[in-house]
Amino acid sequence: MMVKSLPPSSRSTVEDSRGSELSLIEVIPENSTEVLVINSPKFSAKHKQTVLAETEPETLRYDPEEIQAHYQNQPLQVLRRILTVLRPTLSYLFGIWWDKQRGIVVKNDRRRAVQLRELLTKLGPAYIKIGQALSTRPDLVPPIYLEELTKLQDQLPPFPNEIAYQFIEEELGSRPEEIYAELSAEPIAAASLGQVYKGKLKTGEEVAIKVQRPDLRERITIDLYILRKLAGWVQKNVKRVRSDLVGILDELGDRIFEEMDYIHEGENAERFFELYGHIPDIYVPKIYWEYTNRRVLTMEWINGIKLTQTREIKELGIDARYLIEVGVQCSLRQLLEHGFFHADPHPGNLLATFDGKLAYLDFGMMSEIKPPQRYGLIEAIVHVVNRDFDLLAQDYVKLEFLSPETDLTPIVPAFSKVFANAQGASVAELNIKSITDDLSALMYEYPFRVPPYYALIIRSLVTLEGIAIYIDPNFKVLSEAYPYVSKRLLTDPADELRTSLKDLLFKDGKFRWNRLENLLKNARNSQDYDFNLIMNQSVEFLSSERGVFIRDRLVDEFVNGLDAVSKNVLHNFTFLLRERVGLTAVNEMPGASVEQQQTLEHIKRILGILRETRGFDPAKLAPQVAQVLFNPRVHYLGQQIANRFTQKAVARLIRQLLAEEEIG
Repeated sequence: MMVKSLPPSSRSTVEDSRGSELSLIEVIPENSTEVLVINSPKFSAKHKQTVLAETEPETLRYDPEEIQAHYQNQPLQVLRRILTVLRPTLSYLFGIWWDKQRGIVVKNDRRRAVQLRELLTKLGPAYIKIGQALSTRPDLVPPIYLEELTKLQDQLPPFPNEIAYQFIEEELGSRPEEIYAELSAEPIAAASLGQVYKGKLKTGEEVAIKVQRPDLRERITIDLYILRKLAGWVQKNVKRVRSDLVGILDELGDRIFEEMDYIHEGENAERFFELYGHIPDIYVPKIYWEYTNRRVLTMEWINGIKLTQTREIKELGIDARYLIEVGVQCSLRQLLEHGFFHADPHPGNLLATFDGKLAYLDFGMMSEIKPPQRYGLIEAIVHVVNRDFDLLAQDYVKLEFLSPETDLTPIVPAFSKVFANAQGASVAELNIKSITDDLSALMYEYPFRVPPYYALIIRSLVTLEGIAIYIDPNFKVLSEAYPYVSKRLLTDPADELRTSLKDLLFKDGKFRWNRLENLLKNARNSQDYDFNLIMNQSVEFLSSERGVFIRDRLVDEFVNGLDAVSKNVLHNFTFLLRERVGLTAVNEMPGASVEQQQTLEHIKRILGILRETRGFDPAKLAPQVAQVLFNPRVHYLGQQIANRFTQKAVARLIRQLLAEEEIG
């Protein structure tokens, strides 16, 4: 193979997300097929993937048809794997059954908990992932089992250093001692797909070096093949199962194959940093691209403590509950704003740094939600809070849980039953896991089909909630989430959310001031709520064609409010006049009605909420108001209010004159 440098005019340069310049050289193999390889301190993963795609025949993309074609010709290998899984699993289950027969309390038996951890470890990465998810659910798993399953996060048996060093040399082109100034003698953590060493670069930066397990792809593909076959059989023969089990498994397969490609993981980390690195107290480690390839990843070393180590965190003076709140806010933006989310936020992947930040690690298992699904989730939250179960059923059609031809008549009361136990309390006080369980029972009874993307969303949310409950048993994720949802409803210009806002604020054409109060109260607690933004966007929306419905009804409400104020003023004036002058002939003007008085009280409270909102500054308010008043669209709104108020006042005056003539 010959290597030649590109001439200056043809040399390509790009910049990575942190501003470092990247350069490329051209490589000409002996067969004259030209490809690119990297020759720079840092290079983009995109270019490296181009290299690997052209120099390696294998692909890391999950292809179930290719896997099936391969293992259909390997029946003995498949049978051996099935027996390998079944024998220890049946033996373990028989042991638990026998313990129960002898009156042994299995949930308190540490011996069985250790055996379960060892069984999952022995069965391989797919089963380790299941155990990791269970290790975050203290409300589902007995404490002794929880303690053991937590060890699956980073206390798995390591593989020999010799293999790891060989992979480093094969992937990076030099021996470890030539690349790193320091490298820990043993791995500091061993996870399901690889193990991690602590090291130091020649330039002095501390780094974590992740090296992939040997024979990983072969072990995972055969498990996915067997599980996919089983899922297909269940889906075909068990009529009660309507979800796309094969699709869900394929989604998981896609994620696992992406997780096995460390270049892809590095790209994920940088994308995560670009989208969420600006959130206060969120930290994303840096990727060192010169020392990263498909089976080796070098990233910034993070000094910190796992979130579940609450005692150690407290000793450092760090508020673990606050960091969970930060994590919830970050997750909301992942799921509902950008759609790119961390699908595996177990305790081993979330660290409290020594300076009080929440650091995310391990960006191998990520997923995306499309915009229609993101807006659909927000709409569903609004309709649950609003108890509009007719619209909630329609949300499930839009989210592809129900086919458009499904009869929703029996499903609506079923939704009502699911949320009936929240009748006396806010839905935000409910537990995500309890809602998921209730909805799962409902989906089993009615013709729901769980779309593949939903499984990873639930896994992400339930896992995060599990960590939160571990830290604070009274933590309510939905309660923490509602300020963000409120802020989105008030500030997002998307038509879908404007429709949701209308549904929330109006019922039977009548404005619900208490709902607006609650929205404003919750929204002001959101980290990035901007008073000026909501003011400008509200005026723009209300004066546009999209805001006709809300504008017309708000004009009515303002007219009623002004009418109530004028009635009260006249009522008080005539009362004082009669008292002081004794003019009994002066008719006392009637005061505002009870409904109008309630509207006035709501308006007063809303003004109080706005005064207490972050960003409200009386000194800056005057020019803002002047700017708004000079807006032509605002003139139109003002004209509408003035016209209707005048019409109402004239109509009242005519009624009073006619009434006086009848009396006379």
